[in-house]
Amino acid sequence: MAELYFVGVDVGTASVRASLVTRDGVVRRTAQQPISIWEPQAQHHVQSSAQIWESCCSAVQSVIQGVPSVQVRGIGFDATCSLVVLDKSFQPVAVDRDGVTQRNVVMWMDHRAAEQATRITSGGHRVLSRVGGVMSPEMQPPKLLWLKENLKESCWDKAAHFFDLPDFLSWKATGSLTRSLCTLVCKWTYCPPQGWDAGFWTSIGLEDLLENNFSKIGNETCPPGSPLGVGLTQEAAADLGLTPGTAVGASLIDAHAGGLGVIGADVKGRGLSCEQQPITARVAMICGTSTCHMAVSEQPVFVPGVWGPYPSAMVPGLWLNEGGQSATGRLIEHMVKGHAAYSQLQEQARHRVPFTGENIYTYLNSHLSEMSDGGSAVDLLASSLHVWPDFHGNRSPLADPTLKGMVTGLSLSQTLDDLALLYLATVQALALGTRHILEAMTEAGHDVSTLFLCGGLSKNSLFVQVHANAAGLPVVLPDQTEAVLVGAAVLGACASRDYGTIQEAMEKMAKVGGVVQPDHELQSFYERKYKVFLQLFSHQREYEALMEQR
Repeated sequence: MAELYFVGVDVGTASVRASLVTRDGVVRRTAQQPISIWEPQAQHHVQSSAQIWESCCSAVQSVIQGVPSVQVRGIGFDATCSLVVLDKSFQPVAVDRDGVTQRNVVMWMDHRAAEQATRITSGGHRVLSRVGGVMSPEMQPPKLLWLKENLKESCWDKAAHFFDLPDFLSWKATGSLTRSLCTLVCKWTYCPPQGWDAGFWTSIGLEDLLENNFSKIGNETCPPGSPLGVGLTQEAAADLGLTPGTAVGASLIDAHAGGLGVIGADVKGRGLSCEQQPITARVAMICGTSTCHMAVSEQPVFVPGVWGPYPSAMVPGLWLNEGGQSATGRLIEHMVKGHAAYSQLQEQARHRVPFTGENIYTYLNSHLSEMSDGGSAVDLLASSLHVWPDFHGNRSPLADPTLKGMVTGLSLSQTLDDLALLYLATVQALALGTRHILEAMTEAGHDVSTLFLCGGLSKNSLFVQVHANAAGLPVVLPDQTEAVLVGAAVLGACASRDYGTIQEAMEKMAKVGGVVQPDHELQSFYERKYKVFLQLFSHQREYEALMEQR
């Protein structure tokens, strides 16, 4: 019998990836296409929905090459929580003052609406209780408000459809305007079963979105993985190289797809306490340009500074809390590439064959091991170097986009050793930031015993081990390195009815690849390092207060 497949499509910050995945979750092929990012001015990051769709089609065509399209049972999309703007004819509308029509996507990391987010927070509306009490500029209401206040004639008055990028992709594939609960609940303040809160939109000055039963932002919803329309339209099927009518699952935000790709994995025989515990004892960490910390619960848990609780936003039937760091991989790259010894690092790493970008970090990890001389843990090398990692603001648990990065312990030296230590201290700061988030979740009622990591940074052995050490928890890694793509494929598997539920599909398709245990001898070190970490935040507040004095 011919093997059956599902296609998973993941639209990240700078690229589109597609995968061909078997019924039991094995990734047979992957393909990647770059997508452009434009920065027309500071804090503005925009993309093109047309280019993104073209890249999706190219990537899918690549992974299904030579495979009869009838063997592809379903397709699922995930993407960053970026804002797509279309007019009444579903054509792109420019989202910046430069007026370039094709650049119609306000990216997730675009912080132009920081002032609008602060204003919405100060209003204290009840919907804020579901986003940790603070509206983030990475969510859609402040971005929509910015567009109305700054581009009313050129954008706002022309716009007829505002999509979250994952929903744009599923609409493009099926013609269905039904939105995923994942996007609307997590980024738009939608709350089932009540739906949209008209009072909220009116209170922030966006009462025009109430028109035609909220048609501009969506008035039909469904859980992730639900089959949309009649599957792929004739046009989309031709674009993708698949059969019309192929099942399409309601989409997910990219981090949530990563959650599906790891959090439900069978851990039998791994010696983990979570084997005897429900899925609510697990936190999925999706680590890439940014990091998301996903925890599910049977009952709603309100965590100050952490997004949620969101009903059925990732796993239908369970509530979701989502913590996060706005810059992780992006921060590591910033620190490493900005160092005076970066050219020397590149030269040293080139000696490794074949050379890839990851070799830089592989080399740094090896260099740190050599610096420790094998006599002590690498972690101890950064005893006197400390970083506060919020160079792009704090998403959780402080929920303060105005926070800045800090480094203490620098010297005049600019050697490769110094670069390696700064890299280590940055990774430790990110791990301590995770500990900070987990602590807030635990205090609010979550009972976390195990971390499940996926994403690009989960391939970095130092990043993984430091997280285990700093949190004092075991880290589970997926068998498939492309766990986000597996999660996207789960959506297609559920939509095709080959699996009855998301839970069933992820249990069958997500698998454990390895377990990293914490080094308990470093517990005291990280207790002290964490105290310094928290004091850095306190000091930043003190410095701000001093400078505000007149």
